[in-house]
Amino acid sequence: MLTVVSELRPLQLLSYLTVILLFQLTDAKRDLKSACLTCQQITENFNKGFERTAKQNFGGGNTAWEERKLSKYETSEIRLVEIVEGLCDSSSFECNHMVEEHEEHFETWWFKRKTKHPDLHKWFCVETIKVCCPKGTFGRDCSSCVGGSERPCHGNGECDGDGTRGGNGKCSCNHGYTGEFCLDCIEGHFSEARNDTFSLCTECHSSCKTCTGATNRDCEECKEGWEETDQEACVDVNECSGDPPPCKEDQYCLNTDGSYSCKACDKVCSGCTGPGADQCQSCAGGYHESEGTCKDVDECSQPDPVCTEEHQKCINTHGSYMCVCTGGYEEKDGKCVQTVPEEKDSEASEATSDPHGEL
Repeated sequence: MLTVVSELRPLQLLSYLTVILLFQLTDAKRDLKSACLTCQQITENFNKGFERTAKQNFGGGNTAWEERKLSKYETSEIRLVEIVEGLCDSSSFECNHMVEEHEEHFETWWFKRKTKHPDLHKWFCVETIKVCCPKGTFGRDCSSCVGGSERPCHGNGECDGDGTRGGNGKCSCNHGYTGEFCLDCIEGHFSEARNDTFSLCTECHSSCKTCTGATNRDCEECKEGWEETDQEACVDVNECSGDPPPCKEDQYCLNTDGSYSCKACDKVCSGCTGPGADQCQSCAGGYHESEGTCKDVDECSQPDPVCTEEHQKCINTHGSYMCVCTGGYEEKDGKCVQTVPEEKDSEASEATSDPHGEL
């Protein structure tokens, strides 16, 4: 038993070390991508600062004097410091750390390399501190992405780590494309044109699950909600014509391409074939048919009164009516009784108000 345990421990240790190593590699790739993004932001902010400080603090009337002073300021250390101070937000540790660590490179480029190497991102991020790669390449050695650096993923996807020293170069294909090289078409799309380096995938007709062309006659298989006709075309199934109908009694069926929906009937209807009071199969209680539509019944205007209690009056409502007591009366136990005025204790009132009243 001890021998088995002793043999398992090295295997367990090896598996733990493998997991830790994989996490470290993942973090390293993530850090490499992050470093490039930070560097790219720094160089973009440098270019913005360069534009912002162009002809700064000049605008007077002495043009000749300004030109002499301006030419000195354009390449001065003062201008460089003003630009560098605006490269990072105070809260961005990674940005500020990168600028502080490589401050001398900005001075070198500004005074010695700017004319020959005007692209700061390429000179600083790609060639000097080497945290980025040229577009279309990835990884520590700036290897070409799948499909080549000119058209990564054959123009149909994104290369993991593109332009950074991280990533693995695998393609994330755009919608409609699939496969390692993003040259294959997903289900619901067909290949309109393809060779070893180019692929154009086009969406099938809405009735097709799979297809060979763009029309409903090019379906290899119809989608659910569509059916193939004798002419070998996929057409919509009208679910609303089914027996029994798919919707409830107080709903009507609305057919759509490949499907259907159930909508509530108008409240004046008892069953309907469509929206509105003129699409009722019959009228709901409290409504009657008039000129092809269901209208409210005014119960209060009927020959026989509907409110029969004494001192009641009728109020018509949509689809019904209400019986309420007339003024001066209130309902009590289903009857309208006269409202009793509040009684006052006159004697108590007089005693309180009369200062000469007896105790």
